[in-house]
Amino acid sequence: MDRGILVYNPKSGDQGLPGKLDYIVERFQRKNILIQPYRINEKEKNLYSLIKESDYKFVIASGGDGTVNLIGNIILNQDKKLPMGLIPSGTCNDFASILKIPSALDECIDIILSGSTKKVDVNIVNDNSFFFSSFAGGIFVDASFNTQKELKRNFGPFAYYIKALSEVTGMKSFKMSFETENETIEEEVLLFFVLNGNQAGGFNNIIKDADYTDGLMDIVIIKNCNHIDLVGVFLNVIKNDNLHNKNVIRIKTNNCNIKGPDNIALSIDGEKGCYLPVNIRCINKAIEVFAK
Repeated sequence: MDRGILVYNPKSGDQGLPGKLDYIVERFQRKNILIQPYRINEKEKNLYSLIKESDYKFVIASGGDGTVNLIGNIILNQDKKLPMGLIPSGTCNDFASILKIPSALDECIDIILSGSTKKVDVNIVNDNSFFFSSFAGGIFVDASFNTQKELKRNFGPFAYYIKALSEVTGMKSFKMSFETENETIEEEVLLFFVLNGNQAGGFNNIIKDADYTDGLMDIVIIKNCNHIDLVGVFLNVIKNDNLHNKNVIRIKTNNCNIKGPDNIALSIDGEKGCYLPVNIRCINKAIEVFAK
């Protein structure tokens, strides 16, 4: 009997996944696969060695993008590169959406049981920490950290934008530089994000032609602008329009050095990140994920 491990965050999204564990285990047992559930703790210490020393054939991440980040980093920092399955249960689930993983539990399990996988790009920060959907800094990031759990439960990803817009009068820009092999851009910036696909913050098709297998990252920079123009950029995002806007700069590159003040709030896959300056580079098709 093959074995897999299901790593889940009990506090993600509507917190409903723990009540479905028996059903998930039963679905895999029907196919002669033994699934071991593993509950993420606040100070996780044992998961790396457990995955490394066990004979699992795959790892399933159930939670939001922070859970995906945890599992993906464990996989990529080990010699045995196990395929990763996804059961999205967080607020935004950007990485799952990029891969068109459905939200329905049975469909997620069907994809994993089918054995169909894709190799997708990942990005690495300072040659130390991998991310899978986005790396961001600026006003949205402050809002996401300060958004109440109740608001996120009720409004999903829109909660971040409600919070951001409520604080727009106090927004501050930052002098930043973005250096690639081909260009250096220096600007007063309100927000920037580095994407590994077409989605961030729960909104898809931000960049309609983004490709998570081309070995390139997409960087979106929102320049300092007045409140009305900023709301216009937000509306472009909400309506899934491409960000063709005078206040938006887009870069496509394999490697970028990003510099700016060390007090800018940063996030890696939706969780609190490091501090500037950083180097980010894209690693082509570095991880194998169950997907159609």
